[in-house]
Amino acid sequence: MASNNPVLNKIEELKPTFIKRLSDAIAIPAVSGDESLRPKVVEKAHFLAKQLKDLGFHDIQLKDLGVQPPPVSDSNLKLPPVILSRYGNNDSKNKKKTILIYGHYDVQPALKEDGWDTEPFTFYLDEEKQIMRGRGVTDDTGPLLGWLNVVQAYREAGKELPVNLITCFEGMEESGSIGLDKLIIEEADKYFKDVDTVCISDNYWLGTKKPVLTYGLRGCNYYQITIKGPKADLHSGVFGGCVAEPMIDLVHVLQSLVKPNGEIQIAGIKEMVAPVTETENQIYEKIDFSVEELNQAIGSKTSLYDNKRDILMHRWRYPSLSIHGVEGAFYGPGAKTVIPGQVIGKFSIRTVPDIDSKKLDQLVIDHCNKVFAELKSPNTFKTELVHDGNYWITDPFNKSFTAAARATKDIYGVEPDLTREGGSIPITLTFEKALKTNVLLLPMGRGDDAAHSINEKLDVSNYINGMKIMANYLLYYSED
Repeated sequence: MASNNPVLNKIEELKPTFIKRLSDAIAIPAVSGDESLRPKVVEKAHFLAKQLKDLGFHDIQLKDLGVQPPPVSDSNLKLPPVILSRYGNNDSKNKKKTILIYGHYDVQPALKEDGWDTEPFTFYLDEEKQIMRGRGVTDDTGPLLGWLNVVQAYREAGKELPVNLITCFEGMEESGSIGLDKLIIEEADKYFKDVDTVCISDNYWLGTKKPVLTYGLRGCNYYQITIKGPKADLHSGVFGGCVAEPMIDLVHVLQSLVKPNGEIQIAGIKEMVAPVTETENQIYEKIDFSVEELNQAIGSKTSLYDNKRDILMHRWRYPSLSIHGVEGAFYGPGAKTVIPGQVIGKFSIRTVPDIDSKKLDQLVIDHCNKVFAELKSPNTFKTELVHDGNYWITDPFNKSFTAAARATKDIYGVEPDLTREGGSIPITLTFEKALKTNVLLLPMGRGDDAAHSINEKLDVSNYINGMKIMANYLLYYSED
């Protein structure tokens, strides 16, 4: 029985070592979006490479991705390396399954003055609450190190790792994973040739009490509308009422996209969405979630729906359109009577099965062009796609998910909820297609960990129990 796996006791025994490893890693401010901190991102890559070497990983390669494309201040800015490594070998007598572990070692920006209670790059352990705090503890340094810790626990327990591992750790996930898609495709029949499945621990429980496994992600198509009018900003007291104002045109176009109740107004999108199946309905019924948890997460009672099923379906499996902002418009305090000469409106659509990305782009552009034409404005107008990433969905009852569910029940005593997420991890689909295999999203942290926000945290129990799940998952997946 995996529940009697001696590695689990070793994980408990090594808790101080594992917390120290996380503390050392958090101290490196590996902010990929800050060019001035790029050397620190590279430093963290070398820190991890040394950890891998000390733990017995081999064929460790820091893959050079070249120079970061514009827009950048430094045209020679090097991208941080992707860390590839192996643990274990197959021989003619004992062929093991191979799992590719993906994680990212870069983090979001963080400053004490943003509202943190402690310095974000100084690891903090609240002994009373048993909560660890620091930038990256849950996204994604803690989960990434969890896999290294599990290998150490197997070694020190005198147990052979039941599978082979391959790592793919990147340093640009928080800045668009630049260059990673190309590397995965290039290495699909080389370094990644023998991969049987992929496991990613870069997401979270739905709430704070019950573990989950994630089998779907929405995609994201991001658009911008550019409207140009006067050559420069104008004084509304001098020109107001006699010139066509780009901002007024933009407001008309933006309000045509979506209703206050969230209903998308672009014709043809709703018709592409896959119908809800009975099996899917049953999954939603079992999920532990409440309207109160949503209210707590958003800090207000502003939900559009009053029941669990509608909230989760509109969060995960239906498309949504969000308007994000306007570039070029006055937004500071006070009262500035300016007519912007050019404005850029930004919005995105979260995509779901079976929305075709290219068809969606055309529907969006056609809709915006039609609405603008109806305004009969002399201003110039353009709608364009900024970037896109497709949705991902997989079978939550395949071998990898079944192994993870068994491992989770061993540790927490309950069957994990099967969830989808409203956010996007585009690299998931790249792994699946390029390696012709399936992907498991195995979260470690809780829904209140504040990834990307101030006071990012990870409960010590989630760190330790997450590693125990990882350890048993490897054992269960190795079985025929």
